[in-house]
Amino acid sequence: MRFDTIIKGGTVVTAADTFLADLGIRDDKIVALAQDLHDAGEIIDATGLLVMPGGIDSHVHLEQLGSPGIIMADTFETGTRSAAVGGNTTVLPFACSRRARHCARRSRTIPSVPKIIAMSMLHSI
Repeated sequence: MRFDTIIKGGTVVTAADTFLADLGIRDDKIVALAQDLHDAGEIIDATGLLVMPGGIDSHVHLEQLGSPGIIMADTFETGTRSAAVGGNTTVLPFACSRRARHCARRSRTIPSVPKIIAMSMLHSI
């Protein structure tokens, strides 16, 4: 079986176990988890490294309006880029909304929402 990428020799971490294995990736999906995979366009040596699923940060503040004229330092683009580089593949930004103001309407007013790098959704209190 030919793969686009193989992550070779890493310690795979799951919710239940850790074990040495190779990951075979095709079309951006893990399609094989086994020992001694070969035949790929790219092979990444993960010897001595942990291979884990991406993290989820369930409470971040991105472009959140604070006091009048004050906004959080991270935009959706910079915040999700930082998350992705740090191993998080999903972030849940807190959405401050005033009474009777819908989150979807608020998200349309945030200029960097189209530049999101990692998976993102909004949550409110």
